[in-house]
Amino acid sequence: MPASIEALINGLYRSESRRVLATLIRLLKDFDLAEEALQDAFAAALQQWPVDGVPLNPRAWLVSTGRFKAIDHIRRRARFNTSLDDVAEELEEALSEEQEWSDEHIEDDQLRLIFTCCHPSLAPEAQMALTLREICGLTTEAIARAFLTSPSTLAQRIVRAKNKIREAKIPYEIPARSELPDRLDAVLHVIYLVFNEGYSASSGTELIRQELAQEAIRLGRLLATLLPDPEVLGLLALMLLQDSRRHARIDNSGDLIRLEDQDRNLWDRDQIAEGSALIRRALSGGSADIYCLQAAIAALHAEAPSFAQTDWQEICGFYDLLLHLNPSPIIELNRAAAIAMRDGPSAGLNLLDDLLARKQLLDYYLLHAARADLLAQLGELDAATAAYATALELTGQEPERRFLHKKMSGLKRL
Repeated sequence: MPASIEALINGLYRSESRRVLATLIRLLKDFDLAEEALQDAFAAALQQWPVDGVPLNPRAWLVSTGRFKAIDHIRRRARFNTSLDDVAEELEEALSEEQEWSDEHIEDDQLRLIFTCCHPSLAPEAQMALTLREICGLTTEAIARAFLTSPSTLAQRIVRAKNKIREAKIPYEIPARSELPDRLDAVLHVIYLVFNEGYSASSGTELIRQELAQEAIRLGRLLATLLPDPEVLGLLALMLLQDSRRHARIDNSGDLIRLEDQDRNLWDRDQIAEGSALIRRALSGGSADIYCLQAAIAALHAEAPSFAQTDWQEICGFYDLLLHLNPSPIIELNRAAAIAMRDGPSAGLNLLDDLLARKQLLDYYLLHAARADLLAQLGELDAATAAYATALELTGQEPERRFLHKKMSGLKRL
């Protein structure tokens, strides 16, 4: 096989497989059958494209091939279970009636699938797990780490969710506008989870998984077109503003560069302008949700001429509002960091120590890393070293580990 075609197919798998899967799930009405059809379609591409050439529309070819591979699969199983003959015939008849689809239809299938995975009849934990697995292709192990549970427990949760969708005949469709508000919170939360996994991977050798971040932004744009409400615009603005710094967040070795040390000339000014305009539009109505407030904070960071000229007073005010709206130890941690910038390291450290005293975020490495930074600024080097060591024990992210090692080693040289 020519290396160029193999590279093309591998690239298509990385960029298109979840979109193709979403369409196959809608057509076949079965997650597992669609997953098998997806693998069969890519296997067929590896065999046929070197001989026949690459089709003009590879994505549509993969969908078409996958659906007929699924029918063939059911036909083979029918040799041992004749009742499946009727299933295959019904499926073949339904697929033959399927209208010609365009790239736009296939794009929308992922949004349809998100609403299916976030159906209110599913438990919230199942909604998140199923979407991260089926929409984004995260491994069961990676999702389990995010949920702080075992892979086996997470796998059972996903299986039960799939069974519920099949047995309850939950439709693969975007809900009517009247139904959207009840379904929106879970969908927004899932999209933001996807973005966060791309923006700062929970584990592994790479800090940024750009394909996931871009996928979340793409889904956010689709949702904003469908429902341009303030919370949707706020989430899209937040993702655009955070993602605008991606080229400045890591060095040539893939190591982390903190906000204060980033080259702001590398920030994507077009994305900053778009995100800032979106958040102004979202806030123009006078009310704000958690995404709007976070986006407003991100806009203040993005628009500041330098780290030293950041409006920490305004940022602290937004954190106060955010904490009132959504009390959370994570928000308390971020607020403490902002207060440390406004009022000095002692003020921030007192707030972090209060979190620890309440046994909040004991296993969250960023809290210990933030404490280490503030302790170092106060000259308490032994305590800072111990806090960095605790942070190191708690993170599985390799670039973060290297960064923390450097910080701790720097203390030892003082």
